[in-house]
Amino acid sequence: MAAPLAPDRFAGALRAEGLTVVEHGGWTRNNRNHKGPWGPVHGVMIHHTVTSGTRATVDMCRRGHSSLPGPLCHGVIAKDGVVHLVGYGRANHGGLGDPDVLHAVVGESILPVDNAATVDGNRHFYGFECENLGDGEDPWPAVQVTAIEKVSAALCRAHGWGAGSILGHREWQPGKPDPAGPGMPSMDALRGRAARRLDQDPPPPPPAPMKPVVSLSRLIQAARTDPSKVGTPVSYPGTVVVEAALVDEGVLAKRFLDGHYGWTTREGMSEWQERCGYQGRQLGQPADGIPGRTSLARLAAKHSFTVVA
Repeated sequence: MAAPLAPDRFAGALRAEGLTVVEHGGWTRNNRNHKGPWGPVHGVMIHHTVTSGTRATVDMCRRGHSSLPGPLCHGVIAKDGVVHLVGYGRANHGGLGDPDVLHAVVGESILPVDNAATVDGNRHFYGFECENLGDGEDPWPAVQVTAIEKVSAALCRAHGWGAGSILGHREWQPGKPDPAGPGMPSMDALRGRAARRLDQDPPPPPPAPMKPVVSLSRLIQAARTDPSKVGTPVSYPGTVVVEAALVDEGVLAKRFLDGHYGWTTREGMSEWQERCGYQGRQLGQPADGIPGRTSLARLAAKHSFTVVA
């Protein structure tokens, strides 16, 4: 918990960490402070932009877009590792997030699952958008990942925080997948890298979970009967294990991770089946969202659960 750094100290902390920093005109006055307070700050949040091209990305993060006014962060971390400062103060980057996650960041403890969106993240975090398409295919260059590590460590160093004060957007706000993609470490790994840079012990890893077991026959029954039910009743608890895997694959929004195998979960499973090589989405076709042994086994192998009959 701390007051935000003054802009010159903020930029200076980044440069002192060995980063190349570009200041875009008027960045110190570009903010959303008229919408609410900024601070106290508790940590550093990392995002990806779902854009390509540094110039266009920086401009979009400075100005915002039709549905979200800028600035959308404090700094943009480009593919080449250069940090572009675009705003300072309250920025539209964090949105509403989980109060339990905020409490864990303040205490630098293991982050819980983000399953609520009631706390103002724009007030409490520094935000950095990282240039990446966010499609699961656009690679993260090593120089960019190192810059993310340095940015995170620089602000932790300036505030006297540990690496437990670093988090990803996906850990804060339900339904958000970022940052992710080939070459991007897990947030636990990124926190470990920042901790080593700070000569600190890494934050404790989360306890290893027991491998869940999913019954194929019960899951099929849920997929066939749940969509027609009123509301979102849970007919088979194992559904939530499969939904969590579909969320991680980016084919199901996190807000639908509820254990109810409704039409949206059917659609997510259908997209996964298409990735596995099946075609067609109409009922009775292989990619109809009714789980099959082969496609479910491939999902299980990738996301560490066991499939039984």
